[in-house]
Amino acid sequence: MTKAIVDTAAIPGWGVDADPDNNPAYPMRHIEDQQTRGLTWERPALQRPTVEILRSIEHNRLPAVLGTSTPPEGLSGAIRRYAFRRSESDWWHWLLLMGADRLNVLEGVAQDLARGKVPNVPAELGWRSELRHNPAGIAKKAGVALALGAALFAWSRRTGARSQSSAETPAGTDEPAFPRY
Repeated sequence: MTKAIVDTAAIPGWGVDADPDNNPAYPMRHIEDQQTRGLTWERPALQRPTVEILRSIEHNRLPAVLGTSTPPEGLSGAIRRYAFRRSESDWWHWLLLMGADRLNVLEGVAQDLARGKVPNVPAELGWRSELRHNPAGIAKKAGVALALGAALFAWSRRTGARSQSSAETPAGTDEPAFPRY
């Protein structure tokens, strides 16, 4: 088996950063003259966290500014804590975080209902904007939801009729198990 030889000169953009005079990022790599160009700075004072902050195992310190509006809590918070024990290069880290996001939405709806507030789901999902800017997309979503609902309804009616007919007629006879009055 022979390897095909690739002409790199024929590939658009190949080696675009090979020439330091033609590389826009190259000056930033020179740290000798940063002082004269004003590129040195003092790290800002660290924000003191008032809630639990989850930190990646790849980073040895927190950033200067933290997001503290939604601390991890409940089952979604436990999933997030577990996800942050894994490396950012592990795809389970990201899947767990996405799952925790979805679960956090359900926890928020449950908290709203517990407080006696009914969430406005269409507004929170942006249906008005979707209808205005993407009517074909919302029509497609509504069609899929309607088709799935109809299929689920038909399936539940069929399985309900099957279980009801098997309870009415004993096996091997034409007589109902319970007399009808």
